[in-house]
Amino acid sequence: MNTVTDAARDQRREYSQGEDRPLGSYAATLAVYGLTVGSAAVAARLTGRRPPDLGLRDVVLMAITTHRVSRTLAKDPVTSPLRAPFTRYAGVSGPSELKEEVRGTGVRHAVGELISCPFCMGQWIATAYAAGMVFAPRTTRFAGATITAVAVADWLQLAYAKLQQSAEG
Repeated sequence: MNTVTDAARDQRREYSQGEDRPLGSYAATLAVYGLTVGSAAVAARLTGRRPPDLGLRDVVLMAITTHRVSRTLAKDPVTSPLRAPFTRYAGVSGPSELKEEVRGTGVRHAVGELISCPFCMGQWIATAYAAGMVFAPRTTRFAGATITAVAVADWLQLAYAKLQQSAEG
């Protein structure tokens, strides 16, 4: 066992090149993700649920919903209390979005990186949406359509502001 621990420590040191990279915490995060997906698969099997056939409409709905929810959780000022234990306010990064710096070390740092990055959150959100399609497809589609409407409204607000700026000069 000591050889495995030493090899992991050497690998981390070689990988990080002196930077503080919480590889063990990342591995734990991956394990939580795998355990969650595995548990959902077992629950689906035990309850006789099967994934629905997804058409283009479902995939587009899922993609836009994943985008919007990921950005809301990772950047929105209203969700900043959820991120506050893991991040520090560093300013504004865009319309209705915050820039935050990750705090701490180990698990705190790894979770901070995950929840403040919309790209990182996307995998988790899409997986939750997929599970929703297995266990409650009508409710999931309804929630997805609602969130997609918000995303489209956001894009329209940005387009309107851009048109207004160009009209003013």
